[in-house]
Amino acid sequence: MKFFYSGGDQLPSRQGGPRYPLSFSLFHVIFFSTRLRPLALLVVSLLCLQAAVFAQSPVSGTVKSSEGEMLPGATVVVKGKQVSASTNNEGKFTIQAAAGDILVVSYIGYASKETPVTGAADYTITLQSTNIGMNEVVVIGYQSVRKKDLTGATAPVNIKNSSAVTANSAAEALQGLVPGVTVRNGGAPGQNPVVEIRGVASFVTSAPLYVIDGMIAAANSTINTNDIESMQVLKDASAAAIYGSQAANGVIIITTRKGRSGPAKVSFSAKYGVQEIPKRWDVMDAGQYLKTAQTQYANSGQALPPGIAAQLTNNTINTDWQDAIYRTGNTQDYNIGVSGGGSSGSYLISGSYFKNKGVLQANDFDRTSLRINTEAKKGRLTVGENMVLSYTSGRNPMGGINAFYEAPQMLPIIAVQSDMYKSIPNNPGGWGIGTTEIPTYANNYLAVAALDKGNFNYSKIVGNAYVDFKITDWLSYRLNGGLEASFDFAKEVRDTGIWRYANQPAATFVTEERSQFTNMLLEHTLNFNKTIGVHNINGVVGYSYRQQKREFTNGSRTGLQNIGGQTFTTITSGLGISSAGSGTSEFYRIQGFLGRLNYSYADKYLVTFSGRIDQDSRFGANYQTGKFYSASAAWRISKESFFNVNWISDLKLRASYGVLGISDALSSIGGSWPTLGYINRSPRAVYGVDQNPVGGAYQAIIANPNLRWEKRKATNIGLDASLLNNRIDVTLELYNNRSEDVLVDVPLGYYLGTADSKIVDNAASIRNRGVEFSITYRHNEGPFKWDLGINGTTIQNRVIGVGNQGVGVDYVDVTNITFVRSKIGNAMSSWYMLKAEGLFQNQDEINNYKNKSGTVIQPQAKPGDVKYLDNNGDGQINNDDRVFVGSPWPKFQGGAQFNASYKQFSLNLQVVGVFGYKVYNDIRRVLDGYQTTNFRTDINPWTPDNTNTSDPRLGIEVGDAGISSNNYANSSRWLENGSYARIRNLELGYSLPESLLKKANIATARVYVSGQNLVTFTGYKGLDPDVKGSGLQLRGFDNGNWPASRIISFGVQCEF
Repeated sequence: MKFFYSGGDQLPSRQGGPRYPLSFSLFHVIFFSTRLRPLALLVVSLLCLQAAVFAQSPVSGTVKSSEGEMLPGATVVVKGKQVSASTNNEGKFTIQAAAGDILVVSYIGYASKETPVTGAADYTITLQSTNIGMNEVVVIGYQSVRKKDLTGATAPVNIKNSSAVTANSAAEALQGLVPGVTVRNGGAPGQNPVVEIRGVASFVTSAPLYVIDGMIAAANSTINTNDIESMQVLKDASAAAIYGSQAANGVIIITTRKGRSGPAKVSFSAKYGVQEIPKRWDVMDAGQYLKTAQTQYANSGQALPPGIAAQLTNNTINTDWQDAIYRTGNTQDYNIGVSGGGSSGSYLISGSYFKNKGVLQANDFDRTSLRINTEAKKGRLTVGENMVLSYTSGRNPMGGINAFYEAPQMLPIIAVQSDMYKSIPNNPGGWGIGTTEIPTYANNYLAVAALDKGNFNYSKIVGNAYVDFKITDWLSYRLNGGLEASFDFAKEVRDTGIWRYANQPAATFVTEERSQFTNMLLEHTLNFNKTIGVHNINGVVGYSYRQQKREFTNGSRTGLQNIGGQTFTTITSGLGISSAGSGTSEFYRIQGFLGRLNYSYADKYLVTFSGRIDQDSRFGANYQTGKFYSASAAWRISKESFFNVNWISDLKLRASYGVLGISDALSSIGGSWPTLGYINRSPRAVYGVDQNPVGGAYQAIIANPNLRWEKRKATNIGLDASLLNNRIDVTLELYNNRSEDVLVDVPLGYYLGTADSKIVDNAASIRNRGVEFSITYRHNEGPFKWDLGINGTTIQNRVIGVGNQGVGVDYVDVTNITFVRSKIGNAMSSWYMLKAEGLFQNQDEINNYKNKSGTVIQPQAKPGDVKYLDNNGDGQINNDDRVFVGSPWPKFQGGAQFNASYKQFSLNLQVVGVFGYKVYNDIRRVLDGYQTTNFRTDINPWTPDNTNTSDPRLGIEVGDAGISSNNYANSSRWLENGSYARIRNLELGYSLPESLLKKANIATARVYVSGQNLVTFTGYKGLDPDVKGSGLQLRGFDNGNWPASRIISFGVQCEF
């Protein structure tokens, strides 16, 4: 980036101070590699700002509403000139203007007003309130339209609310803000959450499409949330069909900040937060554990292990493993930017640094980014670009060990690290682990962090460059070229040592992974907007081409050298004879013809038709072309002459239907060539007397050239209303989405010789339907202003087809998972397991629990053991007795946001709630399963004298047939109500008075304190009921889900 200064032109300062000569040109961008240099030229644009300033003098004034209320933050611009100002907290302004100039005053929610400068020194300008809801401009993909002209289901995101939250990504900040959008917590530093719009339409993927400034790209943790100007969520076919095969999971459109008309403005913000886990497992200390373990082994008739017995008489270790592993983390977020512009263009340059020191030892995430958004105008031509460069890095332990799973179960009588453990083979670091004398199979997470280190870094560019040419006053052409490119590196270094009892020693090794990803977009569009009398017709037609390529390489080597205490961790420094390398490549292209037509008659009757024809190289020759479309209509009832309801300002009824596609589902299964077969030529077999290995081959994947897009047929009925002179906005949506041609594994006969005897086919169907609502109330009169927003959603998910799974088979199971099932008529991935029916209270109950044939069903049980339902009546308890015992899908979810201001104070409160679903608490299964782990302090085991309890008798699972066969099984015993309500954010701010800021030449300044995830109201016993789960088909499965952290932050925002 270079700036050129010359003396020919002058740019006035904000308040009429010294004018500095300035004109500049952004003439090159940063190139990541020679190979990408031609592609990077797509993001180059030229910006020239020139201004001529006539004789001026200070003009002062006050801006207020028609109710007499002062309006702080209103924009005052001298028409046709690069001179602007903002009103202070008292609604006052000062600007440089000459007699004959015209002042243009604008304020959100009010009609702009022009006032001529007549020579007076002071002016009072009164603005009239407008219908905020109906006149709001909404971005719907390739177009921007007024909300009152919409016929589809779109939802704007209140940036004031989303920006108040400390979040790794834009998606994470959406939780509770938009009806129909489900955001499940990611938690870990830099990790993205799971986002679903109106349920799940696929067994493979639920990720929505993200469009950033017109570029289809990933909105992950590499994007700075402070750069976002607006977000729109497109939920139905009318809004999203123009994205065709990529839109069935919904679309999120992100627009980043741009420069505003006026002199250069410098903004700065800083935020520091202290982060902690708000809840911990209440597990036993050493004394409690030793007493419980003594009873545990005695009840099962087993001798106490010698190490535990020794600790009973001389306890010297009392380790709080959660305290050792968890830590107080922090977040730091710094942003600085400069922006400005005039009639010939605008610019914004911002830089940011975000750091998250995680709440677990050895978990960190850093992001540095630079954004450059510029635009230049000359006559009918507009040229611009939006670009962000980011570098992210972090570290985390490898080894596949989950700290939140291991910490509560590790025994308190084992130290974290001690010389006494160095006698354990392959444990030179003396890490505390289980032994034959103190048996436990829990992992020492701190040993993992020290012995198996991982770090990563990602370099990324996302941007687009565009050219707009206004052909006529109603027709314009746009050329849009975009690039997303990332260069990723990850490294794992394994040192000498073990971290678990009976853990096989691993050779030291280093593994390095490198990947390159490019995503290029080229689009030509024509936008038109023509009004003839009471008729308006507008829309867009165009062509879009996108190609994506990913290359991955991996290499590793064992036998790291340690010389003088220094371990060398490059692949070439390894001495081991074992080395390996692998690589993959993925490439595909999508091209499409798109269009949307909007027709309006007298702003009363509205019709929209949109569609797209896509071609995708990933599909077989039979189905490379897909057609996607929608039709919608709206009726603004409030415009009818017969409608005379004074308290209803605007009322609109709308309906839509269309077909959308999911193309990435296929890519997730088979990469770039999912329709092709694959023969594995690597197997070897030994034959003959000499036992020589002979090469072989088998059909690993059977070709299926008929694979095609998954489709979602979407129906929506909506109602929009503005009430009480636009104080209240109400939106109600009813939707019914049927997903067809859903990809699923279909069984094949073994005679075909395939590895797993199945083939991927478009065979299943899923339905999601429900109701959404949002209500917003605004009170803008008087010194105390406030607004309240409430939204809610119901989602009913049902599997309605699974293809030909076999005779009498109407369900789909997850490979190697026995406790969930997707069955026709039930919710996807419903809990399917043994049903616990209380505890046996005595031996007679056990003896009398028989099937119709008189067989005792649980003969190994003892009084105090769990009783299970013998569902099939065969006299034994096994997987054939599984039943549906609950759903991981909530019956209702919603959020509430409250904003208030009084003079210079401001308040933001956000609440989120999810209700009516079941979570499988796998950590409680481990703790309460009576293994060689620690115990919860509030466990209440059954005894002959303590029968009023739900906890079974205490014993050791190893060697006690009653406990191992009855009390540890996957069953409804571990299902819990996951309903919760959470104070998502609470922020209190104070804007410093102008009289104080003037002395420091600061335009505005605000300080604030905020608390995030302050309180969670729930009956769930785990750390956090907001469970991300393990993939789409294991939602609600808590096996150490990273909990949402409580963050107390302090921040400052300034503008100069």
